[in-house]
Amino acid sequence: MILNENFTLSNGVLIPKLGLGTWMIPDADVAETVRQAVAMGYRHIDTAQAYQNERGVGEGVLTCGMSRESLFVTTKVAAEHKNYESALRSINESLKKSGLDYFDLVIIHSPQPWAEFRADKRYFAENRKVWRAMEDAYRAGKMRAIGVSNFLIDDLQNLLDAADIKPMVNQILLHIGETPFSLIDYCRNHGIQVEAYSPIAHGAALKSEGVSQIARKYGVSIAQLCIQYTIQLGAVSLPKSTKPDHIRQNAQLDFTIDDADMRQLEGIKQDYQDDARFPVFGKKRY
Repeated sequence: MILNENFTLSNGVLIPKLGLGTWMIPDADVAETVRQAVAMGYRHIDTAQAYQNERGVGEGVLTCGMSRESLFVTTKVAAEHKNYESALRSINESLKKSGLDYFDLVIIHSPQPWAEFRADKRYFAENRKVWRAMEDAYRAGKMRAIGVSNFLIDDLQNLLDAADIKPMVNQILLHIGETPFSLIDYCRNHGIQVEAYSPIAHGAALKSEGVSQIARKYGVSIAQLCIQYTIQLGAVSLPKSTKPDHIRQNAQLDFTIDDADMRQLEGIKQDYQDDARFPVFGKKRY
């Protein structure tokens, strides 16, 4: 059962292969979603400062009936924090908001502020300062692992060239039709665990006839196929839903995509247009 399976991070920490994404779930509603997911067997919950629901996620974790140690909780330092002091302060604020004593994983949400995402300014020096804050918070026991999100190869290399502790995770946009093989290979070669956010392409993959045909072959939903695809690529998968039936179905992955179908899915070049645009928090769209 996928909910009982883990990857191992470079520091030996186990991270569940499947997690619950909470982007765009309101703070007032997310606690109940977390409780429902945990009751179904989920042990990995993903939030972020930018989601503005850390309080509710923490409530759900603390009231779900499971021990804190049995759950894996991730948050993300907001993309706009680009100096040591503000990054460290934001981590402390996240702990206070959530009511948790520690996070299992904290990651830098983006190498650039969202309004400048993938623009010319790369923030290399600033990200090194933020990473130093992450290292210090990690050493202080405020999180069990540290990583990044949306970092490209040169963003990662910039940190590796100066870091005392290398990033353990890179959470990236990864789904059928958007599979950055060079980045995945780089992460694998440097011991960095890839995580896939929006594995169903913000829902746009549900409209793909090519994906639908392969899903029918295995007798599964398109969402299940998309999630299994990312896991078979060696990535943690983080689908988001508030509907109990979908949350439950997303974890029913008792099938394996064969090699030929994986190659076919890897070759899909799907234009999801505005459905898959990111970042979602800045004014600039890509």
